[in-house]
Amino acid sequence: MGDIEIIVPYYPGIIPGRKQAGRDHMYRKILVAYDGSEGALKALDAGINLAKIHQAQLSLLAVQEHLPKFAGTIDEMEEEKAFADEQYGRLLEAARAKAQEQGVTLETLLRPGHPAKTIVQVAKEGGFDLVLVGHTGLSGVWAAFLGTTAEKVSRHAPCSVLIVR
Repeated sequence: MGDIEIIVPYYPGIIPGRKQAGRDHMYRKILVAYDGSEGALKALDAGINLAKIHQAQLSLLAVQEHLPKFAGTIDEMEEEKAFADEQYGRLLEAARAKAQEQGVTLETLLRPGHPAKTIVQVAKEGGFDLVLVGHTGLSGVWAAFLGTTAEKVSRHAPCSVLIVR
């Protein structure tokens, strides 16, 4: 077929194979933005691998968007919230189990709010070195007007952002 090439990334000031003074690993705290989508699953896999390589703390954040305010009754609203809480609980537990299978401890976080804003806020408050997000773009005209969560996070995050395909 073709040749196989190994690409070794170059980071100015870092000599491969040598410890830098006061800095054993490039990333110490990694945050994975997670919604259960295919892109988020790939971001989780990448996060687990990076956490192992860098011996980093790995956290996973799921953002629960606010429920619509037009529910018919209070009971309907409570049912929707209970259903959403159950779904997020399953997502987070499955992610935790996946990391544990690979020998990585995963802290899971669930926060309400707007996805991009909440991811950036948690990254700032938590002092994360790297945020991983899945590439799950909107299609067509909507992407031009709204942008994707990944784009917004990459613009506003206080640290490096890895968009995983």
